[in-house]
Amino acid sequence: MSNSKVRKETRFLTDKMAYELNLNTEQYNDVYEINYDFISGVRYVMDDVLYGNEWALNRYYDYLDVRNDDLRWVLSSRQYARFMQAEYFYRPIYTSGNRWYFRVYITYTNHNHFYFPRPYHYRTYVGGHYRTHHNNVSYYRGRYKHPYYNGSYRIRDTKSYTTHRRSDFGSVTVRPGSDRAPSRDDVYTTRRSSSSSNRTTTPSTTRRESTNSNAATNTSSSSRRTNSSTKSSATDTNNSSRTNNSGTRASISVSSTTLRTTVGTT
Repeated sequence: MSNSKVRKETRFLTDKMAYELNLNTEQYNDVYEINYDFISGVRYVMDDVLYGNEWALNRYYDYLDVRNDDLRWVLSSRQYARFMQAEYFYRPIYTSGNRWYFRVYITYTNHNHFYFPRPYHYRTYVGGHYRTHHNNVSYYRGRYKHPYYNGSYRIRDTKSYTTHRRSDFGSVTVRPGSDRAPSRDDVYTTRRSSSSSNRTTTPSTTRRESTNSNAATNTSSSSRRTNSSTKSSATDTNNSSRTNNSGTRASISVSSTTLRTTVGTT
């Protein structure tokens, strides 16, 4: 899922939450950020969820619990209770067959209809308020003065977790022994940084560049040795030519002296 697609899906979900929960402008902007962080994060694990990896399913619900916790601090207690009653808000993603979808489209079928304009930071917000940037504490805690929901909100910790997971991902067949995430260096991170465009060079890239640099150096040295050998050969050839020419001139001189001597004797 591209960044533009993430923004579009985030806006659609947030727009419908604002419509049903009667959010004010500040709440609308904050809910957009929270939904953006959630969707931006889970897009990297959903292929593994569809594949049936247990670790990916657990990570998805970790993302969801963080998102629902952040929303606790933005929504009022009454708004949050209504939020939890709407399955397409509280647990927004489900799978069918080998694909995953947003539940909100089941209720709101017109994908191009919006009740509100874009949030002011629609194109500029890239995850800067996610809790990993704030010592793993919710950025939104304490920002609002209204009473917040103080009940149970986590899905993984509830007795109905198995039921929720079956409802969300019933079409997924979990693979045995897939509860541990792979530890390879090339596995994506579970959180895209807001500065992900500034990628650092990986060790493998450095090794490749070093190899190429050594190869270039060796090629250059070989070229210099070849040029030196060529110049030496050319010098030897020129010296040989000069020697041959000198010998030829000497031979001609001797022949001329002999001829003069012979003529004088005669």
